[in-house]
Amino acid sequence: MDAFPEHTIAFTGLKDGEHRFTYELDNAFFVATEQEDYVGGKVHVDVTMDKSQHMLVCKIHVDGTVQVHCDHCNALMDFPVKGDQRQIFTLTGDENEEGDEELVPLDAQAHEVNLTHYFFECITLHMPARRVHPQGQCDPEVDQALSQFTVEHEPEPDPRWEALKALKNDPSDLSIP
Repeated sequence: MDAFPEHTIAFTGLKDGEHRFTYELDNAFFVATEQEDYVGGKVHVDVTMDKSQHMLVCKIHVDGTVQVHCDHCNALMDFPVKGDQRQIFTLTGDENEEGDEELVPLDAQAHEVNLTHYFFECITLHMPARRVHPQGQCDPEVDQALSQFTVEHEPEPDPRWEALKALKNDPSDLSIP
């Protein structure tokens, strides 16, 4: 995914302390992600950055809708997404440092940070694995076609479990079949 230049924060000119930034993600953002899961959307992003001499702590809040395909009927639907994520950037100078995923080392010469990837990550982490319409809102033709393939039968209980249940209910009866 290409970084959007408008999601870049030049932090070198900022005073230490808290700073707020607001972004609007639209269809262009989701097309640029090149993810088949996301067709489009409109998501409002609030970033609160707490800058200190050695680190940047970004609190990312997303709120909006993402257009996805329903996993049941495959029709397009607007799915709500809302959540928070904290991302910490250290200004240690060791960009190759391995460690905590929440802790991202930046080069000592860095003067800006692009948050495009972290916006996408926050949205993705707050989307459920299974995305379906609310009950009764799926495409009725697809529902009818799928119902033809639904097998409705009660599985036969394992007789060993029935014997254990009988033993639990009446411990004096030890005649297990």
